[in-house]
Amino acid sequence: MHTAKVSLLYPEPSIGVISMHDEECKNTLSPLFVADLKATVEAIEQHAETKVIILKGTPEIFCAGADRATLSRFVTGQLKPTEITLPRILFSIPVPVIAAMEGHAVGGGFALGLCADLIVISESSRYGCNFMNMGFTPGMGTTKLLENVLSPTVAHELLYTGELRKGRDFRKYADFNAILPKVEVFAKAMEMATRIAEKPKSSLELLKSVLSLPKRKCFEETLTLETIMHQVSFADPMVQRRISEAYIAWER
Repeated sequence: MHTAKVSLLYPEPSIGVISMHDEECKNTLSPLFVADLKATVEAIEQHAETKVIILKGTPEIFCAGADRATLSRFVTGQLKPTEITLPRILFSIPVPVIAAMEGHAVGGGFALGLCADLIVISESSRYGCNFMNMGFTPGMGTTKLLENVLSPTVAHELLYTGELRKGRDFRKYADFNAILPKVEVFAKAMEMATRIAEKPKSSLELLKSVLSLPKRKCFEETLTLETIMHQVSFADPMVQRRISEAYIAWER
């Protein structure tokens, strides 16, 4: 029996919390995980009172990016880069989304959080884009989404180096909504959500559609370029070896 890896709870009638809780697999973006996330987002439509959504992971891991099986399917050609459109799932939510990133967020997992309208991260958790550490070019719109919270100069550095930095290290040059001790991240997200939920839903949806447009547009434009890079990158035998070696190290 399949146990749901993502759930939707309502601590308040107008505030929904999407919780990613696949602790065993470290909230990696496996096909089952993505299917659960999609179904959970679709379930929001059944709650007419929803005015704001909080997206959270476990205290240790927000989201760890694509799992090994998914990357292997890329390498073998069973899965096309154009099929990875996970950000569209979040962009489809008509009300504001707050990412409460208590735990680490890596690669596609970091990109997922960057798709939110407001972002709160932890001082002690690590964040970054490890795509190039495994030898292949970034995906999920990260090549541009990262520039929404960092200057292009710093964003490019992190993309090239694959460096993961603690949240506190972003204070000098990042534009997150808040960088707090881990235990305060979700509380801050709830505080923001409570203030948002006081507003009329119709106005929130209108404002969301306008404010999120640049981010949604840049994702769609970037997806085409990232797909071309992926097609070349995943076909390289050296890249294929790097992916295998990186996941063996991660599993240890």
